[in-house]
Amino acid sequence: MALFRCEEMALYQLFLQSEAAYNCVGEMGEIGLVQFRDMNPDVNAFQRKFVNEVRRCEEMERKLRFIEKEVKKEAHINIPNNVPDLKQVPAAREMNELDNQLEKLENELRELLSNQEQLQKNFLELTELKQVLLRTSIFFQEADSTRFAAAARDDREHEEGEALLDVEGGASGGVAGGGTNKLGVVAGVIKRELLGAFERVLWRVCRGNVFLKHADIEEPLTDPTTGDSLLKCVFIVFFQGEQLGNRVKKICEGFRATLYPCPEQTAERREMLKGVEARIADLQVVLDQTLSHRTRVLESAAANLPLWFVKVRKIKSIYHTLNLFQVSQKYLQVQCWIPITDIPKIQAALDKGTSDAGSSVPSVLSQVPTKEQPPTFNRTNKFTEGFQTIIDAYGVSSYREMNPMPFTVITFPFLFAVMFGDCGHGLIMALFAGLLIWKEKDIIAAKSKNEIFMMFFGGRYLIFLMGVFSIYTGILYNDLFSKSMNIFGSQWAIPQDVAKTLAGYSDNTDTVELDPKDSFKDKAPYPFGLDPIWQVADNKLDFLNSFKMKLSVILGVMHMLFGVVLSLLNHTYFRKPLNVIAEFIPQVLFLGGLFGYLVFMIIYKWFAFDYTNSASAPQLLITFTDMFMLSAPDDELYSGQYTVQVIILLVGVACVPWMLFVKPTVLYMRHRNPAATQRKTRDLSTGLTFKNLNNLAGDDGEGTEGLISNDELDRENGIGGDDHVISPDTHGAHSSNGNAPGAGGHGGGHGDDDEEFDFGQIMILQAIHTIEFCLGCISHTASYLRLWALSLAHAELSEVLWSMVMSIGLSYDSVFPGILILPPIFAAWAVLTLAILLLMEGLSAFLHALRLHWVEFQSKFYHGEGHLFTPFSFKHIVENPLED
Repeated sequence: MALFRCEEMALYQLFLQSEAAYNCVGEMGEIGLVQFRDMNPDVNAFQRKFVNEVRRCEEMERKLRFIEKEVKKEAHINIPNNVPDLKQVPAAREMNELDNQLEKLENELRELLSNQEQLQKNFLELTELKQVLLRTSIFFQEADSTRFAAAARDDREHEEGEALLDVEGGASGGVAGGGTNKLGVVAGVIKRELLGAFERVLWRVCRGNVFLKHADIEEPLTDPTTGDSLLKCVFIVFFQGEQLGNRVKKICEGFRATLYPCPEQTAERREMLKGVEARIADLQVVLDQTLSHRTRVLESAAANLPLWFVKVRKIKSIYHTLNLFQVSQKYLQVQCWIPITDIPKIQAALDKGTSDAGSSVPSVLSQVPTKEQPPTFNRTNKFTEGFQTIIDAYGVSSYREMNPMPFTVITFPFLFAVMFGDCGHGLIMALFAGLLIWKEKDIIAAKSKNEIFMMFFGGRYLIFLMGVFSIYTGILYNDLFSKSMNIFGSQWAIPQDVAKTLAGYSDNTDTVELDPKDSFKDKAPYPFGLDPIWQVADNKLDFLNSFKMKLSVILGVMHMLFGVVLSLLNHTYFRKPLNVIAEFIPQVLFLGGLFGYLVFMIIYKWFAFDYTNSASAPQLLITFTDMFMLSAPDDELYSGQYTVQVIILLVGVACVPWMLFVKPTVLYMRHRNPAATQRKTRDLSTGLTFKNLNNLAGDDGEGTEGLISNDELDRENGIGGDDHVISPDTHGAHSSNGNAPGAGGHGGGHGDDDEEFDFGQIMILQAIHTIEFCLGCISHTASYLRLWALSLAHAELSEVLWSMVMSIGLSYDSVFPGILILPPIFAAWAVLTLAILLLMEGLSAFLHALRLHWVEFQSKFYHGEGHLFTPFSFKHIVENPLED
């Protein structure tokens, strides 16, 4: 029954010796079957016992993230994707060793990073100085050429030209002092994108009394801090006067230009250039050695990073869990939720942890009676996980409530396929999901960060089943990319007289009506699915609308009735006979009598009428309406129809006060009955205790040794031996025949306590649930018509794409233009099919199927007010490091 209900849980108190606490908690983290409760809710997180150890682990995580960031900077160094399977719990002493190792590695990397940054900064400065010396030499050569050319002009122009351009003889690397004919020179490097603004500001501030020359550095430079590429250019500014020189230098400083010395003589510049080139060569050798050493350190660290991360996260999670314990000098204690069936595994893990710690004092695990609702633990595997996620998204099932996941495995993809029925589209979907299933190990190992892709991957088995069911419904609809498949041969045939008539028509668009009496071969339907002749029939939509609409009603009523039947399983399991009498029976009579009768008429009409007597077949919509109007049908579907309909209607009407008044009245009588009050007081004195529910089946079960039995618990409380089965509703104390909304989708959560009993409130709640169920039967039945609407829309959209796109490429009779046009036409059709029909229409059908399960189906029996079982698990912590 664990498949249909959550695991039975029990609250236990765990006592651990101080020396063995770390190892025992680590072993329980390996098996991942224990949910610990915080025993220190009023203690600040910074005042707990093991806060210093947690901080050390967080500091180690910071160091690991720093190392990981440095490794990722090197594109040729790869971090292993596979998480090491560390079965052994890290020893407590490993934290000190790992902390020292990471501290040493971080310091070494920071020192290497600092040295590398300084070397790259020096290398950048020397490279810029080299470019300045090379470019300024060209500037001065151009100046010499200009001076010799100006010598042929008149004397005045010659004197002015020499005064401006005789830099070789009078200019210096700074502001020339002493002579009025001397020019000052400022040379440096500036970012290329700032050059235009720099030139404009320099011209305006100096009022045009400067001369600027610049040239781009062709090779991009590297920023030593960020590693980004820099595009710079060399500039040289000529000016006259010390005041003007100060302005030029301040402007350069404002634009973050780097200034370099510029010797006034050519020989000095050449000598300086040789020295700079020698220093660059030496610095390049040192820089290469530094980078090589850094690469070796990072490669060694990258190989161990996954293992270090796993160890640190495990150690941190252990100490974080130990902070939940109550700590004394000799032992630690905590309360925890445990699945009853896994107690032997947990006891074995505790024994192993105690043995590894070298302790001779065993751990103590004792059950604690409690009124608190246990967490919900539904075991899943990679196949059922996606379906259980859909259920939990609506609401986690209450404790031991019927879990709809096993039924959803079939009903969800089937209802999806009813709306999405197409063999071709279903085949593409199944192949895509099959590929994900085939490559699932590689995909898991790759650890993709694409959330959309991982969402599809997580639901791969669900998508596969949706594709398989879509193929099945596509065969039923005889629909393959909007075309029919004539596998068995059509059961319709054109009579000879009709064929002669058609041959006489000159217009091919003329149609003829076929009479089933003459055109239906063998008087038998198509062996499986729809006959392919409906693909070319003009009344195709009329036929499909009628068929799919009736099919939707049948599926919807069956689905809802199945939900009501599941509520009976909840009522009987939680021992609530009042809910069976006052809720289940009237709900079945109301839903099955009224809307089940509609399904009966649909199926009966299919069998009772064929083409021989279809003209006299009654309209079901009019018949169903006349039923509520108490009108006799004009054409009876069967003999005695009116009497049966009146009885069904009266029973349906009687079910409304039945659901409304019976339950509150019984609860009120119990409240007023002294004997019931006495039993209720005894029950309340006992307290509702969650315990092993195997006794419901008359079997105490194996593996329950060490548990507190029901009789022992009663003796401890000093009362008789009546068992109490706990319903999902824990909002108040309920007797064994009390009623909880968790036991059924429309049950009222009515308590029996003197302090809480309020007949007026009970009546209001019961009225709300009654009205909700009665109106819900109508609205939910109509809601299932979405199966018809979406199926029709999907088929019509597929046909439109084929007729407006693909048929263009297939319309050419000759090969030459057709072979050129068909590939692009097919590509466009394929893209539109994938984007619109598979993705958009598939998502639409998925959401509608989701709504049908959440609202129409689960509301009949599923309360969903539980909370998930979140065990302490290393596997979850290692795979989801960002989650708390």
